[in-house]
Amino acid sequence: MQKQITEANFRLLLDSLLFKGQRVVGPRRSGGTVLYEPLASASDLVTDELPRRSVKEAFFPVCEDLLEYRKEGQQVALSDVTAERFPETVLIGVRPCDAAAVPVLDAVFSWDYKDQFFLERRARTTIIGLACTSSDDACFCSAVGLSPADPKGADLMLTPLVGGGFLVESQSEKGEAFLETWRDRFAEPDGTQTQALATPATQPFDLKRIKAWLDDHFEDAAWDSIATRCVGCGACAFVCPACHCFDIVDEGSEKGGKRRKFWDACGFWKFTHHASGHNPRDLQPKRYRNRIMHKFKYYDDKFGQTLCTGCGRCIRVCPVGIDIAGVLEEIQEKG
Repeated sequence: MQKQITEANFRLLLDSLLFKGQRVVGPRRSGGTVLYEPLASASDLVTDELPRRSVKEAFFPVCEDLLEYRKEGQQVALSDVTAERFPETVLIGVRPCDAAAVPVLDAVFSWDYKDQFFLERRARTTIIGLACTSSDDACFCSAVGLSPADPKGADLMLTPLVGGGFLVESQSEKGEAFLETWRDRFAEPDGTQTQALATPATQPFDLKRIKAWLDDHFEDAAWDSIATRCVGCGACAFVCPACHCFDIVDEGSEKGGKRRKFWDACGFWKFTHHASGHNPRDLQPKRYRNRIMHKFKYYDDKFGQTLCTGCGRCIRVCPVGIDIAGVLEEIQEKG
């Protein structure tokens, strides 16, 4: 279903949602940085800048409590965290590279173990995507099979119109329901042209060719040169919309505490450090190799898709200037 909404009605719609008590999360400026955060008013929404961090933390927080424990006499009492604490949420202004990562995460968190924390948040969230009309040198979504207007993962997709407002296209039953609920704010399309979309400069990768090289080159001297600059800071994984490694620890004392889940990264030295002292990825090239293998081979082997949406955040934040698109070009040339 296609509809159209004026800029004024779009802002009124956001304020109406907030007035009714709906939790609305979108890109907003926090200090000097644009982040996906709860909006207080429609004027908070930033539509011309990619948030520094991805939208994954709306479903998969940096850190969250799984349960609480406390000692009662000779027994240990446990308190579960209930899913009722997760509010109904509208995620708005989600860039295609972020929205496309959500189905990637769905596959992981509903695979052999159903992660109720992730799945409950997914069930209670409507994702409204926003097509990109500009890009920078780090963007490469079109090189990994997506596009600046790709609706993958979105329930509704907004594309800016020439002169203001948006073309609105529903992509799911949630999207249809949203349009029906707020039908007074929308109008039938009047033929106004959409704005020109962004044009990322990186040419499309031959992902099958890249994977074929990875299939046969787990051991290869090239990894030393490819990963020589990586310092293992993990920034790339933390800003990535698709990276999803985590650890679980108990924090507290023998009298009580919490079991918590928090983000982890395969680039960290301790990520595969065994209790015996052995570390199968004892050198940084091995850890960076795992990052590339996971994104372009292992995940594809298991789920039939690539664990990268070309958002370019890892390129922007890398303190030593590692360009994953450049790494893929190098591997592609070897294939």
